[in-house]
Amino acid sequence: MNVTDMLMLGDEEHGFNFNEEQLVKYIDRGPYFDTTATKNVTSLVGKTGHLNCRIKNLGNKTVSWIRHRDLHLLTVAESTYTSDQRFSAIYNKQTGDWSLQIKYPQIRDSGVYECQISTTPPVGYTMIFSVVEPITTIPGGPELYIDLGSTVNLTCIVKHLPDPPLMVHWTHNNQEINYDSPRGGVSVITEKGDITTSYLLIQRAQISDSGKYTCLPSNANSKSVYVHILNGDHPAAVQRANIFVGLSFSTLILLMIIAHI
Repeated sequence: MNVTDMLMLGDEEHGFNFNEEQLVKYIDRGPYFDTTATKNVTSLVGKTGHLNCRIKNLGNKTVSWIRHRDLHLLTVAESTYTSDQRFSAIYNKQTGDWSLQIKYPQIRDSGVYECQISTTPPVGYTMIFSVVEPITTIPGGPELYIDLGSTVNLTCIVKHLPDPPLMVHWTHNNQEINYDSPRGGVSVITEKGDITTSYLLIQRAQISDSGKYTCLPSNANSKSVYVHILNGDHPAAVQRANIFVGLSFSTLILLMIIAHI
């Protein structure tokens, strides 16, 4: 297609017009990066990650991916130039994206990667790839000291999951908690999302409530905390747990209602 044809195409199909000088200037510009694409990509350990590099006006130039940590050439065009076959390049003709695909990423794969065009001199666009592991935490642990007769709230927070857990189980001394037991006053509520939070509420704490409590998300590591129910005076250095840390007002009310059903 010559310049005249491109001028006519722009006018007929897209309803805009620009002169020949402007079009030649656009063509002579050469390849350039679409910098609206995100420069920061996060992936979970073991879950395939993609770094997307969108290039305009590439012409007959080639695209390479380089790892900055060791200046290792990973791919050229759609060919892989590393013995690590987890790395591959994927070209999307519709969007003009040249993606670096990283299968089964590990923490060591985190770092800076560069999408490079074979101009003279070469031009590049750097991206930061971060690989994270699912994390399960119980704030206030690993030891919690609670006064006899007070309320215990254990909060389990699960981050960096590809999907929310189907279930979050709680155990006491390695036995699954029975929320319908004659003891009563024990309830749980779980809020699922990018960050999943499960609240275990134990009212009117008894000495028998002491022991190890474990939060077990169905698709993440478990986390345990040891609860000590104290009867009478105890050293000032032992701090009482803040039982309502992290609870929204609506969640607290809901827990209280459930516990009295």
